[in-house]
Amino acid sequence: MDFEVNQTSLRIISNNESEYDLPHLWMRDNCPCNDCRVQETQEKRFMLHSVPSDLKPKSVNVDQKHIHLIWPDGHETSISFDDIKSLKKPRKPEKVLWTNDFIPSYFDWNDFLQKNETAIDAISDFITRGVIVINGAPSVSNSLEELASRLGPIREVLFERIHNVSVDGHVYNIAHTSLELPPHNDFASYTWPPSVQALHMLVNECEGGRSTIVDGYAVLRDLRNDCPEYFDVLSNFAVPFREFDEENETYANEPMIRLNAEKEITGFRYSNQLMQMIDPNKENVSIFYKAYHELCNRVNSEKYKSKFRLESGHILLVSAHRILHGREEFKPNGKRHLQDAYYEMDNVENNLVLLKTVRNESS
Repeated sequence: MDFEVNQTSLRIISNNESEYDLPHLWMRDNCPCNDCRVQETQEKRFMLHSVPSDLKPKSVNVDQKHIHLIWPDGHETSISFDDIKSLKKPRKPEKVLWTNDFIPSYFDWNDFLQKNETAIDAISDFITRGVIVINGAPSVSNSLEELASRLGPIREVLFERIHNVSVDGHVYNIAHTSLELPPHNDFASYTWPPSVQALHMLVNECEGGRSTIVDGYAVLRDLRNDCPEYFDVLSNFAVPFREFDEENETYANEPMIRLNAEKEITGFRYSNQLMQMIDPNKENVSIFYKAYHELCNRVNSEKYKSKFRLESGHILLVSAHRILHGREEFKPNGKRHLQDAYYEMDNVENNLVLLKTVRNESS
């Protein structure tokens, strides 16, 4: 294995091609020794400001498995190539986007809670496709509390810990009527909306009211490909959202599309009913409304909607920063009672790691 040391980095050469270009500060910052890490937790202890910004190793030795460095102050660092290669491995299941031909996978309530293999399959599918249905759940109020063992603790929000949705309950939202509920995600009025939502149908005796789900990431992917200028506007233009009742108010002013540093989509904030009036003097209002019009067309088109009926004992679990949910209008000619609660995707993903670790240790 050949290498070159330049002023700012170490270049590893394999088969006459550059394989790695490792900044000196990166190598010093990632020293794995017990002086630079907390041995019990492997948390980083070394502070980068304790070395000069133009740091350069005094000596370098490279073999097939490790990079060995000695720094000007005599500190020694050994970095494994396996550790560097592992950084390219994805930490989470890859997302698979879908349109209206999608049918969510169904998992049994008891198996999901009691069998680790079922939970691994269900959570992996959930992270990948953004939605699953759990069937056979008890038609008993507050059963969603039991999902905490698999999804992590309930994320409490205003109004109710576990929300009751029926036409004869506390009406502060269109969901508490029999009207059509267009595709949306809940609590767009929170600066950080809940990222997982569970909708538990306790009883459904009414005609109509099929549930609707839309893969928001698929909508945004196509919008980005077809109308990149609209996508950019929706990624940068802040939109006000408000949800309130007699005692509470939540309000956020955020773009509809959230991107990470790599410009990948990490969140979709969409709620026609909670969106508020925008100051008409705000810059770019006109182009925003053209982009928003196109987005509304796509979200509400049949191309992206998957429809099915939630029966008593069904729980629809959605990745709430990605999946939009809604329902068709129904006739209030019977009892219809749904409860929903919120969780956080970070906790769900953590539980998947823990479940896989238990499986690997027992095999």
